[in-house]
Amino acid sequence: MIRRILTTLLVFSVFLGNAQSLQVEKVLTTLKTDKNLDYLKIDTYLRDFKKDTLVINQLSDQNDFLEGKIYALTQKGINARNKSDYKSSLSFLQRAIIEAQKIGNTDLYIYALNMLGVTYRRMDEVRLALDNHKLALSHAEKINPKSESILRSIAISQNSIGNIYLSLKQYDLALKQFEKSLGIEQKLGNKLGLAINYQNLGIIAEAQNNLPDALKNYKASLSYNNEINSALGKIICNNSIGQVLIKQNKAAEGLRYIQPTIIQSEELGDKYYMTLARINSGWAQTKLKNYSDAEKNLRMGLYYSIENDFKSSTSEAYEHLSNLYEAMGDYKNALLNMKLKQQYGEKVLNEENLRYTQELILKYDSEKKENQIRLLEKENELVKYKLRDNQRIMVFAAILFALLGVLFLIWYRQYQLKNEKKVLMLEQQMLRSQMNPHFLFNSLNSIKLFIINNEKETAVYYLNKFSKLIRTILSNSQEKEITLKEELETMELYLNIENIRFTEKINYEVVIEDGIYPEEIKIPSLILQPFIENAIWHGLSNKKGDKNLKINIQKTDDSGVRFEIIDNGIGRELAQKIKDSKVSKQTSIGLKLTKERLQNFAKNLSKTTEINFEDMYDAHKNPVGTKAIITIPIK
Repeated sequence: MIRRILTTLLVFSVFLGNAQSLQVEKVLTTLKTDKNLDYLKIDTYLRDFKKDTLVINQLSDQNDFLEGKIYALTQKGINARNKSDYKSSLSFLQRAIIEAQKIGNTDLYIYALNMLGVTYRRMDEVRLALDNHKLALSHAEKINPKSESILRSIAISQNSIGNIYLSLKQYDLALKQFEKSLGIEQKLGNKLGLAINYQNLGIIAEAQNNLPDALKNYKASLSYNNEINSALGKIICNNSIGQVLIKQNKAAEGLRYIQPTIIQSEELGDKYYMTLARINSGWAQTKLKNYSDAEKNLRMGLYYSIENDFKSSTSEAYEHLSNLYEAMGDYKNALLNMKLKQQYGEKVLNEENLRYTQELILKYDSEKKENQIRLLEKENELVKYKLRDNQRIMVFAAILFALLGVLFLIWYRQYQLKNEKKVLMLEQQMLRSQMNPHFLFNSLNSIKLFIINNEKETAVYYLNKFSKLIRTILSNSQEKEITLKEELETMELYLNIENIRFTEKINYEVVIEDGIYPEEIKIPSLILQPFIENAIWHGLSNKKGDKNLKINIQKTDDSGVRFEIIDNGIGRELAQKIKDSKVSKQTSIGLKLTKERLQNFAKNLSKTTEINFEDMYDAHKNPVGTKAIITIPIK
C-alpha cells in the first residue's frame, strides 16, 4: 500500500515537473522573439519562476538567450543577498554586469549595477555602493525617452543613495532622495517601490524622534507589503512598528509585532533580520521584566551580529544587555556591557564621521577644480579683448609708419597673438582633460577606502601626495616650459596616486643617458602624462601579474631628446578589443592635445617633433607590451 502511494506521488511530481518545464519553454520561446527586452519585460514573464532554483540555474547557464541568462544571474545575486551570502551575491551580479556589457543591453546593465550597489550597502561598503548607484543613475538619465523599466531603475538609484545618506545621518539629503524616488513610484503605481520608500521615510521620522509620523509611514509600508505578499518586507515593517511601540512604552504590543518575525526571518535565512528580531524581542522582554527570555534573545542577537560583523547591531545588543543587567541588579555586568557598547558605538561613529568628512573633501576639491576652469575661461576672454585692442593699435601705427614696414609688423604681431591664443586654449583644454572628474573621483575614492578601513596614516599619506600632485599640475599648467627634472617629479607623484587603485603595484623605472642634465633641459609642461596614463589604463590595467613601466631618456643627433615609454601590458590590439566591448565608451583627447602642443613648441624652435608607437612581441609572436617614442627638440 505504501509502495503504491509513493509510486503515485513520484508519478505526480514528474508530471508536475514536465508541465512546468513546458510552461517555462513556452515563455522563453515568446521572449526570444522580442528584440527590445528590458528587465521589467523579462520579469513580467518569469516572475512565477524566479524563486524556483532549478529554473533560474538552468536559465543562468543558457548561452542562446543571453538576456535571460543576465536576468537569472541578477536574480541569483538578489536571492544570495537576501540570505546574507554577500560573497556569492557579488559574484553573480558582477557576472551579470559583464554579460550585459557584452551584448550592449543598457537596461539590464543599469539594473545589475543597482543591485550590486544594494549588496555593497548591506555590507557597509559605502564607497562602492555609492559608486555603483551613481554610475547606474548617470546611464539611466542619459536615456530618452525613458521606459518604465528605466524609470524604476532611476527610483532604485535615488532610494539607495538616500539610504547611504541616511547611514551618514544626513537626514535632509536622504529625505530629498526618498521623495524623488517616491514620486516616480507613485506615477508608476509600483507597490514594492512605494513600500520601500514609506519604510525609509519612517526611519527618518524615527531617527528625528517623530514617533507618530514614523508609525504612520511604517504602517503604510506594511499595507503595501501585505498587498504584494512580500515576506521580507513584512518582517522589516513589523520590526520597525514594534520598535516604535516599545519607545512609546507599549512593549507588550510591540512584542506581538516582533516575535513572529524571528521564525519568519530564520525561514528566509536572512541573518541581518534574524539579528534584528532577536535584539528587539530581548529589548521588549526587558521592558516586560521577562528577564530570562530577554537575556536569551539578546545573547543570540549579539552572537549573530558579531559573527556577521554587524557593527551597529553589536553596539545596540550590548546597550540592551546593559539595561537588562541593570534592571536585574547585576551592576557589574551592566557596566561591562555598557563599556563594550561605547567601544562599538565610537567605532561606528568614527567610521561615519570619516565617511562624511571624505564626502566634504570631495565636494571641496570638485568646486576648486570648477573655479580653476572658470578662471582660465576669463583669462581666455581677456586675450580676445587684448587681440582686438592690438589690432586697432597696429592699424593706427600703419598710418604713422611706412606702409611696407607697418604691414610687416602687423602680420608678425598677429602671428604671435594667434600662436599665444592657440597655446593658451590648448593648455586650457589640457587642464580640463587632466583635471577631469573621473581622475579626481577615482583617486579620492581610493583614498577614502583607507579611511573607511580606519587606515588613517595611509590615507593621510596618499591624501598629501594627491594634494601635492594637484598643486603641481595647476602650477605647471600655467608655465609653457618647465625643467625635465620637474616633469619627472610630477610623473612620479602621478604614478604613486595611480598605484593606489592597483592590487599589484606598478614597477616604475626611469633611465637617463649619461650627459643629460634634467635640471638644465626645458620641455613643455605635463607632456609625458598622457602617454603614461595611456600605458597604464590601456596596457597595464587589464594585465595580470607583474606590471612594469619604464622611461628611457636619450640624446639625439640633432640636439634633441628621445623619450621611450615602455610597458609590459596586453598590447594595443587586445586593449582596443576590450574598449570596443564596453557599454560606456569615453573618448580621450589627451594625446591629440599633446601632439598639437609639441608641434607648436617645435615650430617656435624651427625644428620638428616625432611621436610613434611600437607593438612589442616575444619569439612566439605574442604581444608583450607597447613602446611609445617621443622625440622633441630642446633649449
